[in-house]
Amino acid sequence: MGVSPDPELAQNVLLTRLEDVIAWARSNSLWPLTFGTSCCAIEMMMAAGASHNDLARFGAEVTRPSPRQADLLILAGTIVKRMAPRLRTLYEQMAEPRYVIATGSCTISGGPFVYHSYSSLRGVDDIIPVDVYVPGCPPRPEGLFYGILTLQKLIRERTGWKHSERRHAPVMAALPPGIGVDDIRAELCGPLVAENRVDLADPFADRVARPGDQGRYHPDPPARETPQ
Repeated sequence: MGVSPDPELAQNVLLTRLEDVIAWARSNSLWPLTFGTSCCAIEMMMAAGASHNDLARFGAEVTRPSPRQADLLILAGTIVKRMAPRLRTLYEQMAEPRYVIATGSCTISGGPFVYHSYSSLRGVDDIIPVDVYVPGCPPRPEGLFYGILTLQKLIRERTGWKHSERRHAPVMAALPPGIGVDDIRAELCGPLVAENRVDLADPFADRVARPGDQGRYHPDPPARETPQ
């Protein structure tokens, strides 16, 4: 036999689980740490700093200068290999549970620098896990807002604080349903294999001159004749 609450009490009391309350509070009190390195960082600053965008609507208006006071890392720009260990250290210093939003083509897949480059990473998810991808070159501020809303939805749908270490598969924000990270990588794989001739161990080894190579750097230029 079930117990029915008093009708007046039922109108003023909401019954839910503690995990759901914690997830709701956590999704609306994000503490972002910004990591901008190039062009996309300008749009990120416009999204976070421009008053007409009103980032406070999402409970993430206070960016933190220290990773120990942040639980959301927003990446914008090219990530080079020398930067990778420092970025990993920043991520490990953040409070748990921690989340990552990658914005822009350079952060997600290396962008134009992935071709004939020995220093750029082909995606930040090679060194830290990513929760939400916001594509674009650069993405508009509205794209970043949509990414934050997507992350909030993921946080609310997760199993709760008892399983905060469990990560869901990353999602691609601001794209039609059905398009995922694997689809984007598959589209990039063909051109990378066909065009990228850089050996990371010896980036200028076995370079073969061909039409279109004029003007590119060559490590062994022809010797100039010394005037007599």
